[in-house]
Amino acid sequence: MLKPQSGRLLAVFAVLMVALAPARADDPSGILWESTSQMIMPGMPFSPPPNKVKFCAAANSSQPPPAPSGQSCTVSNMQRSENKVTWDTQCTGEMEMTGHGEITYDSDDSYTGEINFTAEGMTVTTKLTGKKIGTCDRPIG
Repeated sequence: MLKPQSGRLLAVFAVLMVALAPARADDPSGILWESTSQMIMPGMPFSPPPNKVKFCAAANSSQPPPAPSGQSCTVSNMQRSENKVTWDTQCTGEMEMTGHGEITYDSDDSYTGEINFTAEGMTVTTKLTGKKIGTCDRPIG
């Protein structure tokens, strides 16, 4: 069974996906995003409620944000093709997991995507949506 901190980790993956967005060099301020993740676990009688987070991402950086406390995550095989970003990830620490993600930017202001990962012998799918909601002063990454 997934540990309680898995919700926190899923939020970080949502943030990571937006951090990989194509940058606009003419905009030095941060971009305020709202991201929603919905975890789906096959064989479970219910799904956890969607997790919604807001965060400030640097407009001119593709650095991923820090992992949650107790986790160390690395991203590899990141590829960008037009409006799509794909990557592999591996996390160690309180919860070891590996996964593959894909985000499609529907416009400069929104995305949809999915992360499929394995943790503690279970396969979990996380559906992602996100939208820009403004600008901000203290971007991460």
